[in-house]
Amino acid sequence: MKKYIPVLLIALIVVLSSFMLGAKPESAKKETIEPVVVLATPIEKESSLLIEHYPQVATKKVSHKLDSLLQRINKRQDFNGSLLVAKHGKILYDNYVGYADFNKKAPVNEASIFQLASVSKQFTAAAIMLLFERNQIQLTDTVNKYFPHFPYENITIKNLLNHTSGLPRYFWVAEHEWNHKKAPTNSEMMELLESSKAQRYFKPGRNFDYSNTGYFVLASIVEKVSGKSFSAFVKKNIFEPLEMNDSFVLSSENDATIENHLDGYRVYRGYKHLKINTTVNDAIVGDKNVYSSSIDLLKWTLGLNSGKLLSKESVNLMYSKGETISGKKIPYGFGLRINTEDPNIIYHYGKWNGFSTGLTQYQKDDLVVIILEHTSYRAMSSLNKKVKTIISENFHS
Repeated sequence: MKKYIPVLLIALIVVLSSFMLGAKPESAKKETIEPVVVLATPIEKESSLLIEHYPQVATKKVSHKLDSLLQRINKRQDFNGSLLVAKHGKILYDNYVGYADFNKKAPVNEASIFQLASVSKQFTAAAIMLLFERNQIQLTDTVNKYFPHFPYENITIKNLLNHTSGLPRYFWVAEHEWNHKKAPTNSEMMELLESSKAQRYFKPGRNFDYSNTGYFVLASIVEKVSGKSFSAFVKKNIFEPLEMNDSFVLSSENDATIENHLDGYRVYRGYKHLKINTTVNDAIVGDKNVYSSSIDLLKWTLGLNSGKLLSKESVNLMYSKGETISGKKIPYGFGLRINTEDPNIIYHYGKWNGFSTGLTQYQKDDLVVIILEHTSYRAMSSLNKKVKTIISENFHS
């Protein structure tokens, strides 16, 4: 046995030497972890939406023209709001005019948050498409799949999106059949429709008829499928991913906690601004009641077009004309209007309780025009065309 001891000692020394040479000191271990920490920051930055501006020297001429336009419509047509124009994803103009609060003489500014009225519908459509991409719904599903007692049968989700459902006006139902002081919520209105006397206008798919009812039903489906309020779903799945920090869906959950959101006004006797009173239809969401700022709407548009929220296929569906069961094309996609003369112009206007809004994409020009106003302005389409003309004639990039 003794003669093997030297051999064993030599073998032990060799093993120990190999282990010591292979082992790394503590400082070396730290160096291997270091790059992981360093790489984390760029990844976070890449996920953010970077809002860029053109240099002032490049926009001086067009800014002067648009400033003059804003001042003119503020004085002549009582425009109190914001105008933002972006080209190739970069802001070339962003300005505000008029008052946010007429009693306090507080001006509209970058912190002002506007009720979007029907511009809200594109967020409802996007919420539906998120559920579709997650295979939680199909566009061919009927409303009755989620609400078995819904009285208007065979209406698909796609009918609702394209305004081919033929549903009656929920405004009329609320005003004539709701017997409570507090305005009905989506769930209460869905229940009320079950016993309503209102009749549908036509069988699903036969015609195009712009329907606020359809979009409140879509928001109700989002709530039913997700198990969350529409407000919470949109916040978590749209606003937060796109860093739309000044946007929200007005609801009983948050209506007392949100700062800087504006009231709608009407002009009395040509000079006095009166706040518009609430109505029985104010609590319904999906067709309206998204509040946002002009910067947030640009984030929304850039995020939607860049694929940060939905697939290219889903966005294409939103931007494509719908059709009736007879094959007739209609000038509406999912939550968005399609210009009848130029399908590359995707837009939506909104008007509700003093708010007038517009979000227009001129896809050929890679141009976005966002107009938000809260004193019952009545010339949104005309203003949009004037802005487009000024940009075309005075800015080239």
